[in-house]
Amino acid sequence: MRINNASSFIRILVTLTLAMCLRILPLPENIAVFNPDWVLLALVYWSLTLPERVGIFHAWTFGLLTDVLTGRLLGQYALAYALVIYLCLNLHKRLRHFPLLQQGIFIFFCLLLSQILLFFIRNIQHPAQLHASFWLPVFSGTLVWPIVYGILRLVRLPRHMG
Repeated sequence: MRINNASSFIRILVTLTLAMCLRILPLPENIAVFNPDWVLLALVYWSLTLPERVGIFHAWTFGLLTDVLTGRLLGQYALAYALVIYLCLNLHKRLRHFPLLQQGIFIFFCLLLSQILLFFIRNIQHPAQLHASFWLPVFSGTLVWPIVYGILRLVRLPRHMG
């Protein structure tokens, strides 16, 4: 059992690290506005499937790392991720049994909550206007959720050949 726990911890860590790499992937500006919050999507998946392993501490820690990687105000992503993961942990027993489409609606609201928090924090620093590009990561994240879910499920439940 201990090997399985170490193996699952390594899988979680690797997928979150890859999500952080996707988060800072240099893309052309016209495509970069569509780049969803991969870290939040991975955190949501792991908190829904393994709530005893991934929680608010992990969300806060990876939020701080995302703040550092993106050059944002320290604690901004940490706060947004922690609040979204708190919501996921409170609802994980229900959400695990929802069809993927209904989970997608929940993911939309999680990503929207995160974007709104980030916008308000950015607006406190210096006034900003809400542009149409505000919605693009939310929509693209919602659309890629089934793919993220499928890939992370394969990572979590590897099929042994032989």
